Amino acid sequence: QVQLVESGGGLVQAGGSLRLSCAASGSIRSIGTMAWYRQAPGKQRERVASITSGGLTNYSDSVKGRFTTSRDNAKKQVYLQMNSLKPADTAVYYCTAVIASWSGASPTYWGQGTQVTVSS
Repeated sequence: QVQLVESGGGLVQAGGSLRLSCAASGSIRSIGTMAWYRQAPGKQRERVASITSGGLTNYSDSVKGRFTTSRDNAKKQVYLQMNSLKPADTAVYYCTAVIASWSGASPTYWGQGTQVTVSS
């Protein structure tokens, strides 16, 4: 059984910073691309950042220059450093990972989500 567990969400004032973490556990052969999505009330889910197993990153225009994603392959963790936060960043943040199992399958797993609220 594979699990992704996020942590680090919370309430912060505009201009502040938060760091989200996501840890993968279970029967894992390897982890491919890991990504962060967010969904605000009444809005579509948006992918904000991704990072390949080799460390190549990609960001949405809405967070470029403010958010940084990184990963620790040995710890099976991915991080999202969020700086200069804006009220528009308020959302539930989810991490995802393409995880190869020992059976040969490589599905995408989702975490349970963590709330980030930015007050003005």
